[in-house]
Amino acid sequence: MLDVTTDDSRMDIVAGGFDAGIHFGEYIEKDMIAVRVSQDHRPAIVGSPEYFKTHQPPKVPRDLLQHRCINFCHGSAGLYRWEFERGKKSMSVSVNGPLIVDDVGLVTRAALDGVGLALISDENVAPYFETGALIRVLEDRCQPFPGFFLYYPSRKQQSAALSALIKTLRL
Repeated sequence: MLDVTTDDSRMDIVAGGFDAGIHFGEYIEKDMIAVRVSQDHRPAIVGSPEYFKTHQPPKVPRDLLQHRCINFCHGSAGLYRWEFERGKKSMSVSVNGPLIVDDVGLVTRAALDGVGLALISDENVAPYFETGALIRVLEDRCQPFPGFFLYYPSRKQQSAALSALIKTLRL
């Protein structure tokens, strides 16, 4: 039997009694076995045309401090700091804004409604670029990063269900 629980927080799967978890590769502890289950992801900073009627698009990440931004909360890990790269330089920015959510769908909806700028995975908003409902900014600063990995403890014997899941999801 496969029992699936969804939770965006960065929980300890062993302490939680789970056989495995799926998360972005950068959050997986070194003592875990990790199996890639998605392609790389690319972040996008987006806003609606309505938002940009009254706000100049940011030219550099620090400009975000002058914008209304939609914050994403990762459970007990707190607010996500927006991360940027350009060449070998990287930086993160703690943005401010009128809204904090813990659901990607709500981030997207708020951006579409003109609440503020959002940092979201490109794949979640690509259709809105085509229709013009969202406009991408700071594109040259948003570099791809490793996507999702299924991970599990190296010291634990795999159940038949976990083996089947790994075989099905592995890229």
